[in-house]
Amino acid sequence: MSDDTTSYERALRKLPLSYSLALRLRDAGVASDLICEYLAVEEASLNGIFSIAEAKLRRISDQL
Repeated sequence: MSDDTTSYERALRKLPLSYSLALRLRDAGVASDLICEYLAVEEASLNGIFSIAEAKLRRISDQL
């Protein structure tokens, strides 16, 4: 892996794809309805997905 890869990026790469995609799309400013469409989930569950993704990301970051 390149030295210029941030620890955040390295952690994102270790997440399951759906969680990584959710965070990447949110970070890019993509609208919630489009994120739901990409992930094939209901909008009511999106905050839960973000919460789980962030928790997994913190755990992975702590291990790097």
